[in-house]
Amino acid sequence: MPKFKTKSGAKKRFALTGTGKIKRKHAFKSHILTKKSNKRKANLVKSTLVSDADSKRILALLGA
Repeated sequence: MPKFKTKSGAKKRFALTGTGKIKRKHAFKSHILTKKSNKRKANLVKSTLVSDADSKRILALLGA
């Protein structure tokens, strides 16, 4: 079997945690920030985990 290439876009966007879960950033933080509240913008900065429904697909992209 040939080696499986990791998708470059996925490796820039996702990271594996020590327990094997996938970490991701929130969307909607790049522009049109004036209408968003400070609380909302602060919460968008924090990273979160990928849902279980999507994790299998993301792991395939990462080649893990």
